[in-house]
Amino acid sequence: MSGILVTGGAGYVGSVCAVELLRQQHSVVIVDDLSTGHRDAVPAGAAFYRLDIGDVEALRAVLQRHAIDAVFHFAAKALIPESVTNPGLFFKVNVASSILMLETLRSCGIRKFVFSSSAAVYGTPRSTPILEDHATDPINSYGASKLMLEQVLRWYASAYGWSAVAFRYFNAAGSTGEIGERHDPETHILPLLLQTASGRRPYFEIYGDDYPTPDGTCFRDYVHVLDIAQAHILALHQLEEPAFRAFNIGTGASHSVREVCRLVEELTGRRLKLRVGARRLGDPAVLCASPEKLRETFGWTPRHSDLSGIVASAWNWEQRQSGQISAAVKQGR
Repeated sequence: MSGILVTGGAGYVGSVCAVELLRQQHSVVIVDDLSTGHRDAVPAGAAFYRLDIGDVEALRAVLQRHAIDAVFHFAAKALIPESVTNPGLFFKVNVASSILMLETLRSCGIRKFVFSSSAAVYGTPRSTPILEDHATDPINSYGASKLMLEQVLRWYASAYGWSAVAFRYFNAAGSTGEIGERHDPETHILPLLLQTASGRRPYFEIYGDDYPTPDGTCFRDYVHVLDIAQAHILALHQLEEPAFRAFNIGTGASHSVREVCRLVEELTGRRLKLRVGARRLGDPAVLCASPEKLRETFGWTPRHSDLSGIVASAWNWEQRQSGQISAAVKQGR
């Protein structure tokens, strides 16, 4: 059993990873400033501290109180359009605060680190599916901030003997039943589509239908959040030798926005009201991963990432959420 610090553990992927770590009998400590996370997403059995990862003294106090063997780092600003219009905030939170955290970890002798990176480090792909040695050329500051921290970790591995893994997510999606996507504002396709299907939104807006793709809409590679959590836990057992390694987490298949719309209509039995708007800032036309390096190195298999299963799980979550909201409204809350 290991002691794992999970930053951003009140968020979507972080909280799912925390649950899975606890199920495997690890000791879990979560730090989250709750700027985008949810206190009720913190699983029972995890120690929780509300703090900013850049608060050196507060973080050091947590590390001195608990025996931490490794860190899973999810805490970050992540809205891509905002990253285009307000890059300073993204570099402050995702890079500057993270470096303060790394130095605090280093001062406490912690050298095992798993980083939640992003496919956004690649920018507009020159070929698909994308391999890890594909050129990195971010087209938004979110991707640039993730790439910068990867580069920092590479230097920590070579200079300080850290063992660090960066996972470049493609599109995390789906629900575990207990945990699903709750962003404010919501920008992810499945929650937006399913909120439209349940009546919580009047329509779904397609951001551009003039991309150089077969149906004019963006193509994305969707991975169930449980498969992402499994990759992190597999990495935990690989953090022995000093090194920095980056891995894609994807399925090797991509789906268009219109394809996902049709599948949502089919699985929910609801007709969606769709509108076509302008392209969204910072969106490449196609993102599709090659997960072969992750399969070969860790034996990882995406067991939950069939798109129909992802949508069905997310629809169950949306029905639960919309039901809770309706009950609260009836009770005058």
